[in-house]
Parts: sequence; C-alpha cells; structure tokens
Amino acid sequence: MSNFSARTGKRRIRAGSFSLNRFSPGTETVFHLVLALFSLICIIPFVFVIIISFSSEESIRQIGYSFTPLSWGTEAYAYTFQLGDALWRSYFNSFLITIIGTALSVTITVLYAYPLFRKDYRFRGFFNFLSFFTMIFGGGLVPTFVICKSVLGLNDNYAALIVPMLFSPFNVIIMRTFLRTTVPMELIESATIDGSGEYRTLFRIVLPIMKPGIATIALLVALGYWNEWFLSLLYLNKNMNIMPLQYLLMRMQRNADFLAKNSSMLGADATKAAATLPSQTLKMALVVFIVIPIACAYPFFQRYVIAGLTVGSVKG
Repeated sequence: MSNFSARTGKRRIRAGSFSLNRFSPGTETVFHLVLALFSLICIIPFVFVIIISFSSEESIRQIGYSFTPLSWGTEAYAYTFQLGDALWRSYFNSFLITIIGTALSVTITVLYAYPLFRKDYRFRGFFNFLSFFTMIFGGGLVPTFVICKSVLGLNDNYAALIVPMLFSPFNVIIMRTFLRTTVPMELIESATIDGSGEYRTLFRIVLPIMKPGIATIALLVALGYWNEWFLSLLYLNKNMNIMPLQYLLMRMQRNADFLAKNSSMLGADATKAAATLPSQTLKMALVVFIVIPIACAYPFFQRYVIAGLTVGSVKG
C-alpha cells in the first residue's frame, strides 16, 4: 500500500511540474508566430539591401527602391571588383586588424577587470575611479591625435589602427559585473588554500567560467574594429597598403559621389563615366561587402552570448 501511494505521489509531482513548466499549445503557437514575425522584421531590411544592390540603375531611376525591380544588373559589383588586388588586400587588413585588436583588447579587459572584482585588492577603488573617470572626461580629438602621432609614433602602421581602441572602460565595467555575478569568492579562496597562485587561479579556474562574458566582449570589440574607418582617416597618409576595407569603400563611395555631382565641370569623359556610374546600387553593394563577413562570424559567438545573457537567471 505504501509503495502504491509513493508511486501515485511521484506521478502527481511529475504531472504538476509538467503543467507548470509548459505552456498550452495555443500559447506556444502565438509565441512562435511572434518570434517568426520579429525574425522577419530583422532579416527583411538586409534582404532588401541585397535586392537593391542587384537592381539596375535604370530601374531605380524609374520606380525607386523596390523588392521587384524592372531589371536586374551587377554593375555595382563589377565597379567594385575593378579595384582588383586593392579590394582583397583591404579585406586582409580588416581581418588582421580585427583579430589582433580583439585578442589584445579582450586580454587587457580581463586583466584589468579581474583585480577590480577581487575585494581583497588594496588599490581596487583607485583603479575603479581611474577607469570610470575616463568615461566622463576625455582629452579630446586634438590632444589624442598629437599624443598618438607625435609621442607614440602611431602613423602609417598597423599599430595606429589597433592601439587607440585597445582599452574600453565600458567593457571593463561589463566584465567586472559579469565576474561578480558568476564567480563566487569561495571558489578563489578554496584555490588559494590549495596552494594555487594568482595567475594559475585566473587562467585555470576563473577563465573557463568567464567564457560567456569574454565572448560577449569579443563580439562588441570585433564589431568596433571591423566598422572602424575614422582612425584610418587620421593616421594613414602615405602607406595605403594597410588600408582597411571600410576606409577603402568609403573613399570609393566619396569619389563616386564627387564624380556624379561635378561631372559637368570635369569634361566630356567625366560626364560619360558619370552616366554609367552605379551611384545608387553601389551604396547597397558596399553594405553587402561589409556586413556579410561579420554576419558569418556571429553564429560562432551566439552560443556564448546567449549563455552570458542567461547566467544568473536560475539559482541552484
């Protein structure tokens, strides 16, 4: 009799937990429809950009931007591929700058945030204030330019495109908060009692727990490096072989706009070239060239980013 009542109780508990942890089929259907609609809202603009990039200039002149252009064309991509080796070299430069810059920036962020997370660090308050102070008060563009170019020698080299973005107080605050919510101090105390040194505790015990936070910071930093072109405008004067993709495409778009607006003043050849210039579709083609690599890289970070968002939501 006791065994029967125990089995009945287990069934009731399982049935109760099942009903509490699941929604009704109708509610789940509504959630799926809402999420599918939200996904379409996010995807449709990029699909629209791709369609416009393959539209002909004549179609855009007649009906404007449309999902169903009157005619298709690849003039924008043909115009871009005329850059030849310069295009692929700029792709290589952007990948190199993004990979090296992200690795160094994440390393600096982790090494700076970890002592700020440790309550037993004596100078924690000073370095907290130092990083926070730079978020409110900055030296300005001109002093930064003078120090980077004249003092540090950041001019016409890869370091000029990497070093100015290495440290971000905002990322340090994110990493410090992540450490506080995920890494218990008891774990570090136990490692210290077992004879683990500071560096071994960080790299062997704390770092594996930090993977979601590191991936989130790495994604933010990689996006910043990949989309950066202003540093190239400031510090690249002669050595254009290290030009990143964004700066190259920005210059190409600027030259195309200048030719389209001033073709009548530059002679008959310039007028003829401007007539065949894919000025509208070129903008969308450049967006495709910039977005596709980072969109392909995002799925590799997605698992860790989702884990970082859900850390701390369930307490054992």
